[in-house]
Amino acid sequence: MDFVKPAEVLQAMVDVGEHKAKMNRVQMLIRGFLAGAILAFATTLAYTAVSQTSLGLAGALIFPAGFAIIILLGLELVTGNFALIPLAVMKRRVKLIDMLRNYFWVIIGHLIGCAFYALLYGLTITKMGTDMSNPLVQTLIQTSETKTLGYQHLGGAGIVLVIIKAILCNWMVALGAVMAMTSTSTLGKIVAMWLPITIFFAQGFEHAVVNMFVIPAGMMLGAHVTITDWLLWNQIPVLAGNFLGGAVFTGLGLYFAHHWGSSLKLSSPLATIQGGRSGLTAPNTTSKWGTRS
Repeated sequence: MDFVKPAEVLQAMVDVGEHKAKMNRVQMLIRGFLAGAILAFATTLAYTAVSQTSLGLAGALIFPAGFAIIILLGLELVTGNFALIPLAVMKRRVKLIDMLRNYFWVIIGHLIGCAFYALLYGLTITKMGTDMSNPLVQTLIQTSETKTLGYQHLGGAGIVLVIIKAILCNWMVALGAVMAMTSTSTLGKIVAMWLPITIFFAQGFEHAVVNMFVIPAGMMLGAHVTITDWLLWNQIPVLAGNFLGGAVFTGLGLYFAHHWGSSLKLSSPLATIQGGRSGLTAPNTTSKWGTRS
């Protein structure tokens, strides 16, 4: 059986969170760059599927492929880190400054990776800027405007709405990163993480990294969106909402669900023994989860 018990998953979450926070900034930047670009690839694939089938669910079923690649290759996705590193901070395995350092460099990597892919993809679908007839051009423009000007039109309620949608999004996305730890087989990891990612994408919630591609891509193609519109009405509130969703509802939610009122601690000898019985001893936990990123 390749199923991993929840207590062992929680131990792995802390271990992985510690590992992520202690990486050097070049690793964070490069892994963030690659993850941002790969997620942008998956986003355009999903939009292509919707365009060809006129079914939103088609895109939701395909999009998790990019997430699975990121997790299996041990790359850095800040929305997953939002759930893992706070646990390591809470257990005093790393400092708060280490967590913020990880978030900063990974986000910078995402921005560069998403912008790089947006530029190349824009040149591709417009045939080097000579043909704007591809339906995905209008899809990106309309999505970019909806994700910014649509909220701006609502005023203060728009900010609240975008934060709520971001919380709901990363509740599932961060859960996807955790679900990958519930199996020791590659196929098991893929199936487990696919489920919550499909749930998020099918309902149109707000994901910070996806938006780092979609909104700039739409702007490059002619969307009437300014950088201020992007940051104020989407990117900043979405990052805040994603952090709350991942840290509170996924990371802390799972931790307290299994440890509230319990005398068993994650670092206790019993937890180590349990890990050893399943072939997942503490020193090697991160390498066997396939989530060292």
